[in-house]
Amino acid sequence: MSYGQQFKIREVPPIVQELVAGGVQEPPRQYVVPEQDRPTAAVSEMPEPIPVVDLSRLSANSADELAKLQSALQSWDLFLVVGHGMDPSFLAEVMKAMREFFKLPLEEKQKYSNIVDGKKMSSDGYGNDMVVMENQVLDWNDRLSLQLEPESERAYARWPTQPPSFRDILCEYTVRCRAVANIILQNLAKLLNLQEEYLTTMLGEKSLTHAIINYYPRCPMPDHVLGLKPHTDASMITVNFIDADVSGLQLQKNCIWYNVPIVPNALVVNIGDVMEIVSNGFFKSLVHRVVTNAEKERLSLVMFYALDPEAEIEPVQELVDDQRPRRYRKMKSKDYLAKFFDTYATGKLAIDSMRI
Repeated sequence: MSYGQQFKIREVPPIVQELVAGGVQEPPRQYVVPEQDRPTAAVSEMPEPIPVVDLSRLSANSADELAKLQSALQSWDLFLVVGHGMDPSFLAEVMKAMREFFKLPLEEKQKYSNIVDGKKMSSDGYGNDMVVMENQVLDWNDRLSLQLEPESERAYARWPTQPPSFRDILCEYTVRCRAVANIILQNLAKLLNLQEEYLTTMLGEKSLTHAIINYYPRCPMPDHVLGLKPHTDASMITVNFIDADVSGLQLQKNCIWYNVPIVPNALVVNIGDVMEIVSNGFFKSLVHRVVTNAEKERLSLVMFYALDPEAEIEPVQELVDDQRPRRYRKMKSKDYLAKFFDTYATGKLAIDSMRI
């Protein structure tokens, strides 16, 4: 399975937003996380802040900013981005359009459902978890997933026409976010001592950009559920535009969970599985999750940058030598995506199966 395809499911899960609107007093059984995995344990304070990288300085070849980027990735596998060229007013319009979609009546949102013939689920469209196994624990969220690039492969039938600004706003954000991703990839290549355009060239015309707009309704028992279960991303890099009013994103480092701070109008960028493999382990894919709360809803717009489905994922030849032997197997991108979706449902990490 890869983006743009359909796959069989065991059942169609309920819409979480509708459960909350109906006055549910406790999460249904299929959302309750086993006690040992619940987000009840104290989340530690970060021993040092996550570096905030100024993209405008990075673009101007600032050695200090590049060192800050390297420090962030060595410490956290994630960094915050400012100076990205997107005005606060534009970002506010983006978030407004996303929020207005989820405020639409269910009947309107269901026009873009990811369910096909009641038995299959498309990777594009409105819905939530892919249920592939019995007793699968579901995430406390609803989402709208859309393939953005290649542009020729967009499934516009699943692109909302309401609110009226939605499509234009998302198209503009896609262009601007791609420019951000390219600058980041150029500088990651520098840190790997590769040609500056090496990684951007890997993400060629047939590479995939997929957006997931996550909606996390408030939960009456937030310590019993997870908005997103612990996972890594099957991407090169992931660019996350998060709600400025509500926290919830957490990262794991050395088996300890930390809250990712909110910096208004900053983008959150993390390393994905493909980058870990390509870099032969120089960069590490971020393990992260999302927790919910009882008071407020939360939104995020996440952009995943992945290789052409027919491309081979493997360590770059220049990064393999006697001192640093090959650490990962080779696999076609579409096959890795299939493995990723299968393992996500079980709570396992696909990247673990790639390590030698």
